[in-house]
Amino acid sequence: MACLNRRDLGLLVLRVGTGAVLAAHGTQKLAGWFGGGGIEGTTAAMEAMGFHPPKHSAVAAGLGEAGGGVLLALGLATPAAGAAAAGAMAGAVAVHAPAGFFAQGGGYEYPAFLGFTAAAIGLTGPGRYSADHATRHVFDRPWTVALAFVGSAVAAAAVVGKRARGRVEVDPDTT
Repeated sequence: MACLNRRDLGLLVLRVGTGAVLAAHGTQKLAGWFGGGGIEGTTAAMEAMGFHPPKHSAVAAGLGEAGGGVLLALGLATPAAGAAAAGAMAGAVAVHAPAGFFAQGGGYEYPAFLGFTAAAIGLTGPGRYSADHATRHVFDRPWTVALAFVGSAVAAAAVVGKRARGRVEVDPDTT
């Protein structure tokens, strides 16, 4: 029997913990679990925050968090999971940025931490104690890392940029 590897055990703990938190947040958005608003409440919140179309934004945020979180916890398609979760957190950071850094003031500290952690796991890989390892990394190839992170960055930039442009157009203080 092989000896436990501390690095792989550490990645397992980090993946499962981060993935569980992200999945819980995503299911709040999608299904209303854990006191969340469900898709209707999240759609209304997305509209109020300036994301258009709001329902598509709500579904994308929920899937990025819930889907990315579950896949991270399993260590399956780890680059795509990390990139999806990091992209969803980029949108959350944009919303919280005006309140500053610290979470107690409504700032972006928490979503930034989740996004950086998800990205780091996606880049580092899931370790031996993962579904990717069990499937011989069929969904975790070097090219998938680049494709997942470039795709997520482009999508996040487009969504956040569209939100920012829309807010400038309707904000009377900027005219």
